[in-house]
Amino acid sequence: MSELPLVEPDLALLRERRVLIDVRAPVEFAQGALPGAVNLPLMDDDERHRVGIEYKERGQAAAITLGERLVSGEVKAARVAAWRETLKHHPDAIIYCFRGGLRSQIAQQWVAEAGVIRPRIRGGWKAMRQALCSRIDAAPEQSLLVVGGLTGCAKTSLILALDNGLDLEGCARHKGSAFGRHPLPAPSQIDFEHAVGLRLLDLPGPLVVEDESRHIGAANVPLSLWQAMEQAPRLRVEMPLDWRLNQIHKDYIDDLWEVYRHQCGEWLGWALMKKHLASSLARLRKRLGRARLDRLQRLQALAFREHAQGNSQAHEAWLAPLLTEYYDPMYRYQLEKHPEQRFLHVGDWQSCLEAARAWSAEQAPPSRVADVESVR
Repeated sequence: MSELPLVEPDLALLRERRVLIDVRAPVEFAQGALPGAVNLPLMDDDERHRVGIEYKERGQAAAITLGERLVSGEVKAARVAAWRETLKHHPDAIIYCFRGGLRSQIAQQWVAEAGVIRPRIRGGWKAMRQALCSRIDAAPEQSLLVVGGLTGCAKTSLILALDNGLDLEGCARHKGSAFGRHPLPAPSQIDFEHAVGLRLLDLPGPLVVEDESRHIGAANVPLSLWQAMEQAPRLRVEMPLDWRLNQIHKDYIDDLWEVYRHQCGEWLGWALMKKHLASSLARLRKRLGRARLDRLQRLQALAFREHAQGNSQAHEAWLAPLLTEYYDPMYRYQLEKHPEQRFLHVGDWQSCLEAARAWSAEQAPPSRVADVESVR
């Protein structure tokens, strides 16, 4: 097994979007995997648990013997077949386990015996994660611009319109508000960090991010990055209420419905979307107060009845006061709480987009073309 090929834990493997075969148990994979990985485990969760107990009680040799007995015969053949099938479609795929040790070596060996030679990552998942986290730790050293503004100003769309935008909400699969939960499961904290690190691999220069709290849904922005965001210069998008209301209707109603309908079908998707929005509103009970919440809940229920008849615009009856009576005062309070924040530009969406591009161009390092010309 020692003669089987190794590759170094180079982030280029992720930048190239290589397919990675993660041979850890499903429970480990669920806690956090490398971007681009597929889980084809050497042992399932129960087998891993039993081998772990054997290792603690009787040592490594006994654990290996038990593992060989549990994963043998048809079980072994099925797992080798799964690896070979993936390698058939992705012949440049690379194998890894937690530390690049015994499990990935065994997978390598079995695949090699079946006629396919593929490398494993030296240091495995742990070494690659350390490299990704180091990339995040380096991000505060880059120039950073933060885009703020009232809810409904399409700040995320502005970030996505920039070549150097880092969409933290997209990485967290959450819109960063009480109504921001995504129909699909949120990533683990590890997977969130890996998504941020992966995006940063393509962003060596100045960065533009949306103004966020430390917590985006269940994900926590890495502390060093968030502290840099707190100190960074800002833009503030200001748009009229009607424009913002159309945007929040798109985000909270139209886009959400499309996701639920696509994932769950018409009937179940409709039921789940209603539950999603009703529970999101109910979570604001303490901040809205009982009377105001009751009023918005009645308006929301009426809006759903109208929507079922084809009038989705009826949601504006509860979305408008949600903006003016909850989100807007909360944002203005935060502005007053942080008078030290400096805004490079305050304006409409298009002007803020142009300002972000201009700032990015100013912050970017000089073109290497100049260096080439000087050499000539």
